Amino acid sequence: MTDHIAIMKKSWNLTEKILTREKTIESRWYKNKYPPWDKIKPGETIYFKNSGEPVTIKTKVEKVLQFSDLNKNRVEEARNKLRKFEQQKIKFKKAKELFRQGMNYSKISRKLNVSHTTIKHWIVGKEHLPRHLDIDIGGILNE
Repeated sequence: MTDHIAIMKKSWNLTEKILTREKTIESRWYKNKYPPWDKIKPGETIYFKNSGEPVTIKTKVEKVLQFSDLNKNRVEEARNKLRKFEQQKIKFKKAKELFRQGMNYSKISRKLNVSHTTIKHWIVGKEHLPRHLDIDIGGILNE
């Protein structure tokens, strides 16, 4: 397994947003396929740091999505995948809330239209928050 480092622009407060889970997706939009393109895999470690500061965050890559030869349709496809992920995060939070209110897994599953197994993992798992901490996207954005 390989380790990776992501250097963040300090003024954007991205490392703080990662720590609070407000930011759960890391994306890189390049015209050319720079590393970590085809170099980063699920299960590998990413260290995050603000520029000019030491590393403050260590996390594992859950999923990597790569898009190349981007045009308007491919960019929209990438955005749709990211939107679906954001919707899943909302369902995750709602599932936790419903469980705390006493609703069982089956009812939560039906209410949120999410599989029973997924609900169970979200509720009983320690790190099953649906999160992607690295998405590599490359190609041409403005054609």
